[in-house]
Parts: sequence; C-alpha cells; structure tokens
Amino acid sequence: MKGPSSVRTFTPFYFVVEPTDTLSVRGASVVLNCSAFCETSPKIEWKKDGTFLNLVSDDRRQLLPDGSLLINSVVHSKHNKPDEGYYQCVATVESLGTIVSRTAKLTIADPEFPSDLVFLRQPSSLIRVTGQSAVLPCAAAGFPTPVIRWTRNEEELITEGSERFLLLAGGSLEISDITEDDAGTYACIVDNGNETAEAQADLTVLAPPEFLKQPANIYAHESMDIVFECEVTGKPTPTVKWVKNGDMVIPSDYFKIAKEHNLQVLGLVKSDEGFYQCIAENDVGNVQAGAQLIILEHDVAIPTLPPTSLTSATTDHLAPATTGPLPSAPRDVVATLVSTRFIKLTWRTPASDPQGDNLTYSVFYTKEGINRERVENTSRPGEMQVTIQNLMPETVYIFRVVAQNKHGPGESSIPLKVATQPEVQLPGPAPNIRAYVNSPTSITVTWETPLSGNGEIQNYKLYYMEKGMDNEQDVDVGGHSYTINGLKKYTEYSFRVVAYNKHGPGVSTQDVVVRTLSDVPSAPPQNLSLEVRNSKSIMVHWQPPPPGTHNGQITGYKIRYRKVSRKSDVTESIGGTQIFQLIEGLERGTEYSFRVAALTINGTGPATDWISAETFESDLDETRVPEVPSSLHVRPLVTSIVVSWTPPENQNIVVRGYAIGYGVGSPHAQTIKVDYKQRYYTIENLDPSSHYVITLKAFNNVGEGIPLYESAVTRSQTVPDPSPMMPPVGVQASILSHDTIRITWADNSLPKNQKITDARYYTVRWKTNIPANTKYKTANTTTLSYLVTGLKPNTLYEFSVMVTKGRRSSTWSMTAHGTTFELVPTSPPKDVTVVSKEGKPRTIIVNWQPPSEANGKITGYIIYYSTDVNAEIHDWVIEPVVGNRLTHQIQELTLDTPYYFKIQARNSKGMGPMSEAVQFRTPKASGTGGKGSRPVDLGPDYKPPMSGSNSPHGSPTSPLDSNMLLVIIVSVGVITIVIVVIVAVFCTRRTTSHQKKKRAACKSVNGSHKYKGNSKDVKPPDLWIHHERLELKPIDKSPDPNPIMTDTPIPRNSQDITPVDNSMDSNIHQRRNSYRGHESEDSMSTLAGRRGMRPKMMMPFDSQPPQPVISAHPIHSLDNPHHHFHSGSLASPTRSYLHHQVNPWPIGTSMSHSDRANSTESVRNTPSTDTMPASSSQTCADHQDPDSATGSYLASAQEEDSSQNLPTAHVRPSHPLKSFAVPAVPPSSSTYDPALPSTPLLSQQASNHPVHSVKTASIGTLGRTRPPMPVVVPSAPDVQETTRMLEDSESNYEPDELTKEMAHLEGLMKDLNAITTA
Repeated sequence: MKGPSSVRTFTPFYFVVEPTDTLSVRGASVVLNCSAFCETSPKIEWKKDGTFLNLVSDDRRQLLPDGSLLINSVVHSKHNKPDEGYYQCVATVESLGTIVSRTAKLTIADPEFPSDLVFLRQPSSLIRVTGQSAVLPCAAAGFPTPVIRWTRNEEELITEGSERFLLLAGGSLEISDITEDDAGTYACIVDNGNETAEAQADLTVLAPPEFLKQPANIYAHESMDIVFECEVTGKPTPTVKWVKNGDMVIPSDYFKIAKEHNLQVLGLVKSDEGFYQCIAENDVGNVQAGAQLIILEHDVAIPTLPPTSLTSATTDHLAPATTGPLPSAPRDVVATLVSTRFIKLTWRTPASDPQGDNLTYSVFYTKEGINRERVENTSRPGEMQVTIQNLMPETVYIFRVVAQNKHGPGESSIPLKVATQPEVQLPGPAPNIRAYVNSPTSITVTWETPLSGNGEIQNYKLYYMEKGMDNEQDVDVGGHSYTINGLKKYTEYSFRVVAYNKHGPGVSTQDVVVRTLSDVPSAPPQNLSLEVRNSKSIMVHWQPPPPGTHNGQITGYKIRYRKVSRKSDVTESIGGTQIFQLIEGLERGTEYSFRVAALTINGTGPATDWISAETFESDLDETRVPEVPSSLHVRPLVTSIVVSWTPPENQNIVVRGYAIGYGVGSPHAQTIKVDYKQRYYTIENLDPSSHYVITLKAFNNVGEGIPLYESAVTRSQTVPDPSPMMPPVGVQASILSHDTIRITWADNSLPKNQKITDARYYTVRWKTNIPANTKYKTANTTTLSYLVTGLKPNTLYEFSVMVTKGRRSSTWSMTAHGTTFELVPTSPPKDVTVVSKEGKPRTIIVNWQPPSEANGKITGYIIYYSTDVNAEIHDWVIEPVVGNRLTHQIQELTLDTPYYFKIQARNSKGMGPMSEAVQFRTPKASGTGGKGSRPVDLGPDYKPPMSGSNSPHGSPTSPLDSNMLLVIIVSVGVITIVIVVIVAVFCTRRTTSHQKKKRAACKSVNGSHKYKGNSKDVKPPDLWIHHERLELKPIDKSPDPNPIMTDTPIPRNSQDITPVDNSMDSNIHQRRNSYRGHESEDSMSTLAGRRGMRPKMMMPFDSQPPQPVISAHPIHSLDNPHHHFHSGSLASPTRSYLHHQVNPWPIGTSMSHSDRANSTESVRNTPSTDTMPASSSQTCADHQDPDSATGSYLASAQEEDSSQNLPTAHVRPSHPLKSFAVPAVPPSSSTYDPALPSTPLLSQQASNHPVHSVKTASIGTLGRTRPPMPVVVPSAPDVQETTRMLEDSESNYEPDELTKEMAHLEGLMKDLNAITTA
C-alpha cells in the first residue's frame, strides 16, 4: 500500500441551475435552464420522458452554451404533442461520473390571442481578458414569434459577415478573440411586431500590463542626477515597482519616483552602479524590463547616448577633456540668499584665472552627515552664481565649488556649511474636493484632509460664489463636508476649500464648478396678449418669464383656452422657444379665455391670469380692395416728413397694410409698406427745402385701394432758433398781509406806456428757503402784477418773473424778497411736561417747546395753573415767561396736590391758543423741611390786595402758638425802631464833606453817575470772580443749600439802566416792594415778577449742613465766621434778637433794583477795599455781604430768573477763598433813593479805618445756631463791630433817607399785621 500522499481528494461536481416546471404556448419558444459545475467542464445532455434527445440533428431544439435547452416554435396539436412531457438534464465528466437533475414538466397551451413578449433568458454581465471569447445569452417568447437583434453602446451591432461576432441559435451573441475595444454595454432587443423589450449586460475587458517605453542603459559620473524611464499600460492600471540588483528600491530623498513610473537617482555614488528593473503587474498579469547603470571616473568622457537619460543639470559633463593646466579653487564662496527650500551661492574667479571668462563651475552639495553628493552646474561660461533648488527646510547642507576649463575640472573650494530657514508649515490643498447637487437649491461639498501640514488642521473655510459674479461668500466648517442651502435654481456655482492650522490659512484647492438642478419655472410668462384674426382664429402672443425665474431651459409653453361660458378647457403644447401661436377652429362670435405657462424638463410653471377675447361674428370681406383711407396728414421737418393717417371708413373690408409712396414732384419714386395696425410713419433722409408728393393706399390680398395724395415742402436747413426775450425788470414785492404779497414788475420789450397788445404772458414763481428743499410754485398772468396768496405768516419768500411770447421766452428775472406779516400763533406750545424739582418737592419745573405755527417771533409765554381743571380761566394763577425761555420753575406748591398746567404763547400780534391741560401731582413728603426746625412758610403765598387774584395754594398753618407769634412780631417791630434811631444818630454825625470825598474817589474810577432825577442804574455783574483761575463764574441758583449767599443783580440790557425820578409811579414801586420784598425775590411765583420786575438773585439757606460757597467779598477772620441773616424778615419769629446789630436797610450805596428796597436785605458789614492786600487792586468798589435767602423767606429758595439764564454758584470747599472785589457805583450825592435799583454795597472807607468782622447768626435755623464755617482768607486787622457800624452809618445815611426808612418800616408793620391776621 502507498503512503498517505496517494489518497485522492474529493472533486466538487454539482448542478448550479436545474430545470423547473414550465408552461408555454404553441408556436412560442421555451428554455429549460440547466448548468453544472466541475473543475473539468461537464458534458450536458437532455432526456425527455426518460429517453436521450438527439440535439445534433434537431432544428427546433438547441443546447445553449451554459447547458440550457432551447425549444423554438413549440409544436402542439390535438394529435401531435412532441414537445410536451417530462425533461431531465444529465451532466457527465469523463473519469468522474454522471449526475442527473430533477424532472421538469413542460406543459403546452393553445393561444387564443397574441401572448405577451417575455424574456426566457437574459444576458448577464461578463468579465473577460483580451484574446478570450464570450457568449451573451438571450432568448424570448411571445406571439407572434419575436425577432432578436443586438446593440453595443446603443449602436447597432452588425453580426452578418463578421468574423468575431456570431449570432447563435435562439438569439445568443458569441464574441471571439476579445479586444479592449469590445468592452461596453450590450443590449438584446426583441421585437414581435406588437411590442419591443430590451435586456442589457456589460462586458468588461481586462488587459495584462504592456510596456510603452522601457528603461535604457546609462553612463554617468558621480554626483550627477539620472532618470530611468518606464511607461506601461494595462487594465486595471498596473502598479510599478523598481528593483536594483534584485532588491526592491525604496523611495527616499535620493531615489524618487517621477512622472508616475520613472526612477530618478540624485547625486550618484559608485555604489549606485548595477542593474535596474521596472516590474509592472495587475490582476491579469505582470511584465518586467531592465537597464544597466555604469559610473565612469571623472576624467573619462561619457560616450554619446540618447539624451533622454540625463537631466539638464548634468549634461555639461559630456565635453571630452584635453591635457593642460587646470584651474585653482574658486574664491570667497558665500551663500547670498538663504530661504527655506533654496540657497543662492556666489563666488569669485580662481586665482589661477582672474578673468575666468571661459570657466564653467560645478557646485557639489550634500546634506550634513550624508555621503551622497549632488551637483549643479552653471548655465553659461563665466557665470559665478547658482541657485540650488528643492532643498529641505531647517537642514544643514555642505557646498563646494569646482571650476572647469577646457582641460578639465580643477581644485575644489573649501566646503561651506549653510542651514536652510525653518518653514512655517501651512496646510496644502484639501484633496478630492467634490460637489454633489442635492436639489435645485442645495449642494453638498466634500473633501479630505490635506497631506502636508505642520500641526493638526483646526478648521476649513469653504468659499463659494455664483459663476460669473465676483461676490465670494465663505463659511467655516469643522468637518470634511458641508451642505449649502438657499442657492439659486439651475445656476452654476464654484467652490473651493482652504484648510487652516495654527499658522494660518493653507493653499486653496482648485475651483470645482457645479450647477444646481433645474426646476419648474417660478414665474408665469409675461405680456400675454390676444389678437383676433377672424371669426375662427385668435393669435396668442407672450414673452418668456422674467430672467432668473426660468429655473432651467424653457423647453416649451402650454396654452390653455376655453369658452368663457364653460369650465372645461383645451390644452395645446408648443415646443421650443416660440412665443406666439395661432389658435384656429374656434366658434364665431364666441368669447374665449386664454392662459399660458412655461415648461422645463421638470414640469409646468405657474400660468398667467386668464385673459379673454371674442371671435368675430362674421369674417371681413376680402373679395375686393380696401377703400381710400379716411384722412392723411403730413408734418414736414428739415430732412424728414411725419405722415399720419386714419383707416378707411368701411371697416368690413380686410386691410392687410398700407403703402406709402413719395418723391420730389412725383409720389412713385419710393414705396414703403407698413402693417395694417400702424397709423403713422416718418419718412427719413429727405432733402431740405424740397417739394415732396406723398400718396397713401390701403391694400389686402386682392390688391391696392384708391390712393390719397398730400404734398409738403421740407424746411430749410438754417431755421434760426427763436431768440430769447428780455426778462422782466424792477420786480418788487409789496407785503399786504400775513399771507398775501403783491408782485409788480416792468417789461422793457413793451412800449413806454407798458401796454400789452400781443399774446404774451408772464410766469411768476416763488418759494421759501425753509425747509431748504421746498419747490417753486408758479402762476401765469397777462398783466404786470400778480397777487400771491396762501403764504405762511412771518416767512421770507423770494419771487422772480419770466415772460413768454409764442415759442420765445425769457430767462428768470432778478429775485425780489418779501417777508409776510406776523400773525398770532395758531398752535399752542407743544411737548408740555411737568417734573418735580429734586430735593424741592414744593417746587416744580415746567418744560415746553415753541408752537409749531408760531407765525412770528415768540415774545413770551404765560403759564396757567390751577388745582381745578374746570375752573374759569381767569381763576387760574398765571406766570409770565420771556419768549426765549422754554423752562420755568414754580415754587411753594402744596404737597400731595394735583395741579393742572396750560401754556399760551404770544408774539407781537397777540396771544395764541392754550395747550391742553397737563396734570401733575406734587409729592407727599417734603425733602426740604429741616428736621422740625423749619418755620412756617407764608412769604410767596401771600398776595396783598393790589396784586390781583389770591394764590390758589396756601402754606401750612404755623405750628407755633399764636400768642407766641404776637410776642415775636412786637419784638421785631420794637427792635427795628431802636435800630432806626441809632442809624439816625450816626447819620447826623457824619460830615457831608467826608461823603463827597468818597464819592469823588469812586467817580474817578467808575465814571460819574448821578442819582435822583437823572441818574442811571449801573449795576455790577452777577458773577463770582475766581482770582485763583482768573475766570468769571455765574452764581448758581441750584437748590443745593449753601450757607453763604450774595445778591449781585446786573443790568441785562439797556432797559435795565433807566433814569428814575421821584414820580408817583416810582414811589408806588418802592412802596410795593417795601412790604412785598419777599414776593419780589421769589422770581417766578409772584405778581411783582409777572410785571417785569427784576428779582433779586439769592441763594437759599437750608436746614442741611452748611457747605462753603465762594462769596463776592473777602471774609477776614477765621475766628469770627460770618453768619448772615435778613433783618426784616416777617415770617421768622426768631429774628428779633438780631436786630440790635443791624440797620433795617443795608449800609451801602443805592439799591440794585426797585425790589431791593425791601426789608429783607442782609447786613452789609464787609471791609472795604482800602484795607485789602495790594494784589486785589485799588478799586472804588464796595464789598457786598451775602444774603441768606431762606433766613428771610423760609418759603423757598430763589430758583429762577424769569427773563435770563441764571448764573451758577461754584461751591469750592477744597481751597481757601481768595480776595476779590466787585466794582460798584458809589452814590454821587448825599441823598439816597431807596427806589433806585443798585447793588447794596458798603461805602468806601479811608485806609486808616480798621477792618472788623461781625458775628451774626443764621436766621434759617429755628432756635439753633449754625456751626461756624472756617474760611481761610487774606489776613487783615480786626476791629470792634460798633466802630465799623458807626463808620458805616456815618458814611451812608442822610437826613432825608430817614424819612424814607420810616415809610418803609410802616410798610413792614402792615405786612406783619396782614400775616398775623392770616
């Protein structure tokens, strides 16, 4: 027995496909499938009803290539059924055995009607190698019997007479000796006359590798670069590898694969010699070819070979060398330019050949640590520089240069080490960028990660834009794909991708262009119109949809039409770009509706709206020519004549068009035909000044109708343009009223009497420049004047006039200007708002804007306010405000009470309408009440009988006991009288001469001012002078409580400085103010203020802690701080104890205003300038003391000046006060008129008078002393108070002033009585 190796293995042998039971029809073809598998192809036979079939001699039965049985034209009759029965497939392999398939029953049925066409066998796709053969099976059944034909790539395949293509029985196709050209899609097409069917299969042809170019043998020197070429073809594409001396070549910096398959060897060394083979292989086969590399010594010339094997860098070595002296080493080799991937070297000529014109140079270079050297040669003799390309970044290279003459290479230079620059590695382009269209409005772009790049990719930027546009958009993408939506339909877009790493953006990809899918049009066709041709046809015209709405190629249009009386419609489709269609076969005298829609390959777009037209009742007559046109008109120009006409009166004859004939003297020289719809025509290119005869005829298919004649003479070439007329002169504007201006002018082209006898007319135009873009208004007149009405009041207009006569007209005249008269305001002030004053709940601020229709300069406003909105208007309280102010404060309102405010504007013409009432409720809590220490507020609320109406708001009643009040008031009166007596004594002792000296001194500085009858009131400015910064600061009227205040009113204009005489009016004025001083100080809420009186500017004391304030006088002692008070205050029961120190009037010069004559002036006890330091300049000004406003009127601080912007007090707690002086006017005579407005200032003293300070207490603190306020000031000697008082009284008071003082005190007493009664 043999060893185990002799045991036979099992051989697979089985059926792949077995026949199945089949039903067929007589005359059809049928296939019984069978296919067996074995390593050796089996022999297939068939049995029917247990008996082998002899298929060789059978015409109808055939064995198909895969073993299936095909029976053509099945035979079946009542008595002859040769094809019906049981079939078996038998497969046999010699030396192996036989297998038998299952039994399949074939049943035949009689066809009563043509049967459907069915494939019995369809071709399947095949893969073959060139040179093999292939069979594509195909069989079909049907009635009638089908015919089979084949196509390849949709081209008919001719099998008859072909050596390689054979049509087998049953319709299968056999292809022998296959070539690559046979690859493609094959289709089996069966046709039985009734229908056609098709089945397709692909034939793929593979080809083994084949050389197109083989490598060639190469001679070379060391350090040279060489290339072995190798080019192959095959399918699938072969892979190529290189083998050197039997070992695989691994690509590196010096062995590179170039141009897909070529091998490049850089910087040859001796060990590179040997055999190199190019091996190509694919799935079908492989092939190889080789070549030899021989490296020669440097002194051996390279034999001549085909130049393809050498690179350009090494071809200079081909020159044969001769004997002779060789050059020495090149000198001074330096790297003049070092980049990341290239280095530029320069050198000087060798010492042996200083000219060096015929020397060539070789630069040898290598990476440090690598023994493989490369060479780069200069391009021409004498060149002493070379650029070495394709280096690696951040790498050290060693360079040496060798000169070469006709005898050969010389000495090498000293090696030079150079390192290339490091390279910031930016990403390369993203590979495989592709764009896929998803829908008509979206495209997906995909790409892959770039190969090169230092550091990971952080993100990508996808750029895209519509093709042909230049507005590129971009989007940041984190991944490798992105879908862009919202694109335009059927529009080309270009896409590119840039990768970003930590160094920034890399290289952009190439643009990829793709077009979005088409869609149905998004708009209907445009300009649909109907033209009724006759009783049975209508012509439909339209325009394509607007550009940008086609969404693809318009492939045609769909017209739908219907009778208006019916709902069902008829559709007619038109292909191509035709934009009209004649719809025929319509009913006569019937109205039809039409609509049109555009088509693309995607479908139908929106249709137009239905439009209708009615066919004619009867067709027009075309059995005779048209009648004569009903009219013909000609209008000659210089080189053309415009012809117009109307159609024949008889409209029942068809007119196809009109024929126009024209010529000089005869109408038959030229003829032009125009459409029947045309009604005018311009005959061009005529001669000037020529007589043309023109004829017009209507025509139809029968012929031309009767002509109509007209003649015309073209105009001469030089027709002068009408010369312009002279413009009107002396234009004047006479204002007649607030809306009417009369414009008059003269016309120099008229006779002297200015009588108009021709048909000329004048055009007046006018406009106002506010707003700037107003347009001119015009009016025409035939007289030399025009009344312009409807103008705006108080508006400047400009007027100009032009004259027109026939076709001639003048330019516009010089302009005249006129401003219409003012009119009372016709609209109320607008945007009226009321807000509470911060920190002063009883004070409100009213703001407003001027009326929109002021109709003149606003001279003032009147604010009406009341707690009852329905009260009669004469019961409302009024507050006048000057016209240049848009805000106003109202003080001493009752807390937690609703008030209503209205404002009325006035101009020189009168009062305008009132604004709507604005409601405002005062706050509940009083922020200014001083911790229970505040006395009763009565001052501004009290109105004496002469002031008109009583105030609608009253102060709260005093919490003090009324008996206590009486005691206080009596005390005040007694002390006042005592002080007056003391003052009188002082005044009598004072010499008049002393007074005169003083006044003369002041007069020399300030100018002469006389008092009494002819004096003028010159008042010092309302400014604090900061000597520290040499700037003027206005007094602050803010509600901040300041402990030290001054009164310094100034004249606002020339009207403030007016002569005052001792008239009754002046006395009344003085009288009123003497007992209503507190009211006139309250600038806004009193009638005195309303009557235009200049209120005193005051700053309030409050019960809050004192803050330092800069006052307009020096304070000379830190030890004796000033506390200022009002001596004559009516409302304070605590004042009486102060009155022994002071005069009831301030000691000083004349009063600042008529309302200065009140009893509430503060004490003036400041040292004069005589004792000031020299730095404060010797002026004749007196120094005024601050007032303390709240001491005198605890009602409220004086907030606002009714007519002017208010000065601001600067609170400077941070630094000591510097000395400064307020110049003022001294009295010019010994008399003192308390009614004269002036600043109360201390009169001058001689320099020998000692300075003193007065200790006073703040009245504003009910029963408690105010803490002293230290202020650092220039030092001056202190004196006793009484001395100063005596000096002041002596210097200031005259006997007749006492009379006035007494009258003043009487007024005070009346005031006190009135308050106690209240």
